[in-house]
Amino acid sequence: MTAQRRNHYDVTNTVRISHPHDVEIAVCGLLSDLYPDVDLAPLRQAFDTFGRLYAGLLPGYSGCDTWYHDAQHSLDCALAMARLLDGHERSVPAATQLGARRAVLGLIIALFHDAGYIRREGDTATNGAEYTLTHVHRSGEFLAGFLPTVGFAAEASLAHRIVHFTGYEIALDQIRVANTKDRLLGFMLGSADVLAQTADRCYLEKCRDFLYREFALCGLAGDGHQAVYSSADNLLEKTFEFNRRLWEERLDGYFGGIHRFLDAHFGGPNPYVSAIREHMERIDRLSRKRRYGELTRRPVAINAQRLQRILGRSARRRGNAAGRRGQRLAA
Repeated sequence: MTAQRRNHYDVTNTVRISHPHDVEIAVCGLLSDLYPDVDLAPLRQAFDTFGRLYAGLLPGYSGCDTWYHDAQHSLDCALAMARLLDGHERSVPAATQLGARRAVLGLIIALFHDAGYIRREGDTATNGAEYTLTHVHRSGEFLAGFLPTVGFAAEASLAHRIVHFTGYEIALDQIRVANTKDRLLGFMLGSADVLAQTADRCYLEKCRDFLYREFALCGLAGDGHQAVYSSADNLLEKTFEFNRRLWEERLDGYFGGIHRFLDAHFGGPNPYVSAIREHMERIDRLSRKRRYGELTRRPVAINAQRLQRILGRSARRRGNAAGRRGQRLAA
């Protein structure tokens, strides 16, 4: 019997996407197998900085206080991005492969693609969700500042543009990325972002309980004149059609169906599509009869406080493991 998928695990139920170190191990393992000579130091530093940023331990930043766009979502996106890269590189001729450096760059962008939700020192907002309509540009600013610290200064401006493939602040055909491989990296990034969040085990409940709250804070929900959603139930009513257009216009449209490289990674039909199809069938059925009370999963956001506890436990375990290795060597 297949074990029931857990809320804080990826779509394969094998990687704990609430824990940065667990995702780092999975992602770095994929890259090491794909590129035996890859320099993983910049990516490892990115994971360390990500943990401190979202936990509120990075000077100048308040940590994650959003619910839907929490640490788990960005870690899930990075894992999906690594799998897409793996499937692509193993499926195409060497001349059209993206290569190790571009892959590392793409994964760093995936990690920080929602960093703009994190409030900075001097910001006037009381919650990061207030930056929903400008968060992608803010994420680009964070990346432009971070990348030079890990040896990617030459790609900082490019990353500022590529991250816009995850958002709506700039029309997709207006994103200035000329190099075909760089643009392909953007397509992967945009696809990984959508796939990760909509394949999440609690996607529908997170739309109702978390995403609506974020939209209310930025004016997209509620009774304001700019509101798109009048209530949480109204957001759920529109979820099926929103996702249909998302696949038609982005995943299978502008991004050219690049998500299909996940089939190569998994060696067959990939579980992201299966999970998303299940969600869509469910919300379509529930919407027809307005039976949203059947959405009973209880998601927990991985915000700054929870991530601090996770990082503390992970550090203690690594420290204990290092101590045991030292004892064995000494013996």
